Amino acid sequence: MAAQDKMDAIALLKADHRTVEDLFEAFEGASGASRKQKIANQICLELTVHTEIEEKIFYPACEGVVEKDLIDEAYVEHDGAKVLIAEIEAGGPDEDFYDAKVKVLGEMIEHHVEEEEKRVEGMFSQARKGGLDMDALGEQMAARKEELTAEYKKRGLPLPETTTFNQAKVA
Repeated sequence: MAAQDKMDAIALLKADHRTVEDLFEAFEGASGASRKQKIANQICLELTVHTEIEEKIFYPACEGVVEKDLIDEAYVEHDGAKVLIAEIEAGGPDEDFYDAKVKVLGEMIEHHVEEEEKRVEGMFSQARKGGLDMDALGEQMAARKEELTAEYKKRGLPLPETTTFNQAKVA
């Protein structure tokens, strides 16, 4: 990554948010099963990588700085998204509910983004006020994002690992 391309952690996460917003918009306007599946697969890749860098790097750094309830809700929202991502990845545009699953995923992500980006009480605002080293976090997250993207493009997305769902109760 070139020096001018370096972003702090929040700028990186916000850039990811804008990318998936554009992809969801493209999916809504797409016609043809092949085009829809290609866009949906890109959405799933982007979100899988994004949730992993947030859960493994950003959220742990936010503990003790950001309200615990916000972090807890973010994990639950991620887990709901992971389940839909797995459903979308396992299915195809000719299946019942495919478009609906992508649409609901988009709505879930829209809500999640709003919670993170709220101006005063949002997670990003609290994290920035908490004095976290956003530049160092951004570098770490960007490096991991690059690794995960290459890995998942090569071997496909992993099965979802949820933090908050009790599998025995769900089954």
